[in-house]
Amino acid sequence: MSTALAVTSPDLLLAPPDPHPAPAHVLGPPGGQSLEAALTETYALLEQHGALVVVHPSGLPTPFLHRLHTVRALLESRRIALVPVRLPPLATAVLVRQLRQLARCDFGPGVLAAAVRLLTHYLYAGAVLGSAVKPGRVPAEAAAHARSWVPGARFAVLAAPTCETVRLSGAGEAGPGLTGPQFATELTVAHGRLTSDWVTRTLPAHWRVGRVTEVPLPGDSAEWWGTGKLTEFVAAIPDVSVLYQLVASVRRDVCPWCGLEVIGDRCAFCAAPLPSTAPAPSAARPPSAASRPAPPGPSAAARPVVADPRGVRP
Repeated sequence: MSTALAVTSPDLLLAPPDPHPAPAHVLGPPGGQSLEAALTETYALLEQHGALVVVHPSGLPTPFLHRLHTVRALLESRRIALVPVRLPPLATAVLVRQLRQLARCDFGPGVLAAAVRLLTHYLYAGAVLGSAVKPGRVPAEAAAHARSWVPGARFAVLAAPTCETVRLSGAGEAGPGLTGPQFATELTVAHGRLTSDWVTRTLPAHWRVGRVTEVPLPGDSAEWWGTGKLTEFVAAIPDVSVLYQLVASVRRDVCPWCGLEVIGDRCAFCAAPLPSTAPAPSAARPPSAASRPAPPGPSAAARPVVADPRGVRP
């Protein structure tokens, strides 16, 4: 069984570094596509591939989200996984780019869908903002800190995997800088109504990224950050061999409900929780406390197994 990937906006499709990436389909919103057309399109994808993973922002408009659930319910298919992502728009697009690389590998649909949650821990996403942010999906700590500054000040915000804010001086330099990844990454940058040399010069040197690639700003970025005066950036692992070993190093289980092979603590297709078992001895060494973001969940027992790219060799 192969896996089809789908997204809810063309802004989420970036050109992958791999010359032969897996295709990703753009699903139309209710206002731009009839229910009958959506059913026909989704059914064709399932017939061709066997399984469908739909990656969408967690803040997707309610009518669009209802459409996705309606299509899955009418088709009576457990082969459709709807995977929400709580990341800024550019970071979501970079995540989809990584999934398109991994979709060419030998992972089953359950593992590929669960890899979304795993890979979000290794995306360093933020922005340089030129005005005080509004309340919304921007981390509350950063918004409150930004509103306390004088008008016209520029500041850099890290929204994932942790929340940090630093003020930029007139020379475009920040004091200690933002905490960056401890493994090899490349930087993707998208300029809005603010151009920042700090993102293209100072930040790459501080984070020791391998390359800087500029792309158009996603259409939802201004709304997500609360201002159009921004430059968005994401540091991510570009090498598909490292991504492959990162996912492959995590313990796999069989979903007790739908029978798919999965990683983590919950099946992305049927939402069934997996039995809690000890990590396999062969799993990669976990990140240090200083560099590993705390996975979501109320307790340590509910946290998914997270591999460490520093322990992975291409």
